[in-house]
Amino acid sequence: MSTPLLTLTDVGKSFAGTEALADISLEIEPGKVLCLLGDNGAGKSTLIKILSGFHTPTTGTIEVDGKPVVFNSPRDASEAGIATVHQYGGTFPLMSVSRSFFVGAEPTKGWGPFRRFDKAKANEVSIRELKSLGITRINDGSRLVGGMSGGERQSLAIARAVYFGARLLILDEPTAALGVKEASHVLKIIMQARQKGIGVVFVTHNVLHAMTVGDNFAVLIHGRKADGFAKGERTREEITDLMAGGEAMAELEAEIAQYQAEA
Repeated sequence: MSTPLLTLTDVGKSFAGTEALADISLEIEPGKVLCLLGDNGAGKSTLIKILSGFHTPTTGTIEVDGKPVVFNSPRDASEAGIATVHQYGGTFPLMSVSRSFFVGAEPTKGWGPFRRFDKAKANEVSIRELKSLGITRINDGSRLVGGMSGGERQSLAIARAVYFGARLLILDEPTAALGVKEASHVLKIIMQARQKGIGVVFVTHNVLHAMTVGDNFAVLIHGRKADGFAKGERTREEITDLMAGGEAMAELEAEIAQYQAEA
């Protein structure tokens, strides 16, 4: 077995004495998709911020390639090859496609005081990378990002991360605001990333989408890992029941049935 890209062991996070996460242990492998499932308030956002360097865990350890690390900032996570793509792609609606693709790392041409943005190269690279992910409608890097669909923005952000060498992609609810066709395209992109050997953390509450692309799964409930399993070890119904607190619902239904029988 290959060494995991990222390993979390007993990670917890508290804010002013309030426990947001506790005892989270995960392994993300190269070329595998880990689906992080949970309802609103389950702790997914806090865990994403720990993985991407926004928060330092209160307890537990993080390892990259088997070596302990401490992320004190998103830059630290980025230098370790971790890229996070948030729900709306993290793109800039009033920027051009090429500018948004290269923001913070703009290609230049010329020398000294005559150095300037290499628009032709930026346009060529950004459109090429988008086409490699199946986005063929965008053929001009000068067009505004605001004119792109939600799925195209997601693709732009993912293409940028892969181009700049991401080894681990954290995708935060990438299909939540998309229609069926666009969501399907994003799922295809996730599978492409997996084929390239990139590890993916797919954060979602959509069980069907998770089961389509996932290799491993972790379910969070109230800041704790309620279950972890591999593809094929749980049915869709079992996962949905777990996320929704299925045991509690079953107990309630039993109480209602008993009450109705007694009445």
